[in-house]
Amino acid sequence: MRVMSSVLRIAVLSLGVSAATSALAVDEAQLIQEINSYRNQVQRCAEQASPELPPLTADIRLVLPATGSADLQDSLARAGYPMVNVQAITLSGPRDAASAMQALRESFCKVVLDPQFVDVGVSRQDRDWRIVLARPLLGGRLGDWQAEGHKLLEQINLARSQARNCGGKPVPAAAPLAWNATLGATSESHSRAMANGNFFDHRDRDGRTPGDRAELAGYGGQRIGENIAAGLDTATKVVEGWLASPGHCSNLMSAEFSEVGAAYAVDPKSDAGIYWTALFGSP
Repeated sequence: MRVMSSVLRIAVLSLGVSAATSALAVDEAQLIQEINSYRNQVQRCAEQASPELPPLTADIRLVLPATGSADLQDSLARAGYPMVNVQAITLSGPRDAASAMQALRESFCKVVLDPQFVDVGVSRQDRDWRIVLARPLLGGRLGDWQAEGHKLLEQINLARSQARNCGGKPVPAAAPLAWNATLGATSESHSRAMANGNFFDHRDRDGRTPGDRAELAGYGGQRIGENIAAGLDTATKVVEGWLASPGHCSNLMSAEFSEVGAAYAVDPKSDAGIYWTALFGSP
């Protein structure tokens, strides 16, 4: 089974003074790719396991000068980014994207693997780098969890109607999924638990897995899979993120699943604000 607050903080890492190199946009784009590849795999950080995460979206408004001490909150406000939470990492020393990624893995894994962040901007000047990760305000109005769950079902079935690659692996189109009310209610319960408990994981606070929760809810299917997401405010964004993540994509496109239930929950006191769950099953 593939199972997948408004705080302003700045983290600074000094890797030493170094000779200047050309600041190439290709290196900045490469670092974003490496960050997303890192997030797309189950990782261990600070002795804790991080689940596979959807990729961050590059946002030009988060590309701030790599050097200097301008006020971060003011800079994002002037750029028109509706910030809820942001973290900026400053690196001094890496000669290329691979070296910068190594520094992030070693010293800033908790920031890079924080599920609340959905957008990223990278800038470079010689060997100075600034990586800005942010979560914007939730936009628009959401219906109740059942209405949004059915929107998620529509987007999932639209994705399943087309063959695609999941992490470089060709996957054929699959039959549409049917809505299952038990899986829907179980998804809502887990989304609510994550939002109210301020955590992001397939295993809940009582140690139960997606299969455990489905069984306890009375679901009789023999196969269960789960996708989760956080910080995204529309069903379309959620599915786009899952399709760009190999494990989530494989779950979503799997011909072994025939039904699904999905839901979201919101808690403004939580880090990510909004949490989504899709629970796939086969009767």
